[in-house]
Amino acid sequence: MRIEKEIINNKFESNYQKSIVNVIYTYGWLTNLLRQRLNKHHITLQQYNILRILRGQYPNPANLNLLRERMLDKMCDASRIVERLVQKNLVSRDTSEKDRRAVDIKISDKGLEILKKLDSEMIPKDLLQKNITDEDAGTLSKLLDKMRG
Repeated sequence: MRIEKEIINNKFESNYQKSIVNVIYTYGWLTNLLRQRLNKHHITLQQYNILRILRGQYPNPANLNLLRERMLDKMCDASRIVERLVQKNLVSRDTSEKDRRAVDIKISDKGLEILKKLDSEMIPKDLLQKNITDEDAGTLSKLLDKMRG
């Protein structure tokens, strides 16, 4: 559906303004779709992001700096998110053997199990393919890269 119909507005100052509004609106739409799937497993989008980062590191641990660098949402408090994941037994946090001042963060077996379940529920193709083709998705990704570039 066109952005004009979604937000009931036909007056944009320019295509630049319209595209920015459209990106922000689409971010909210996509986030809501993902949240619906994650809520069944009682985790947030930010927690999911950290779990995926930690799975990519597995079996090696990560530290908070690595998590902050790789997180999609740079405004999140990684240490609080990790604490919540520790409370849910999805990750472990231990003093680093290499540097006693550092903390190693590692995904647990329970965290790996949840991600395995989510792998079949969070397939990007399933979220988008009814609206755009694979070629369209590639073009969109290139345009978004270009916009930031």
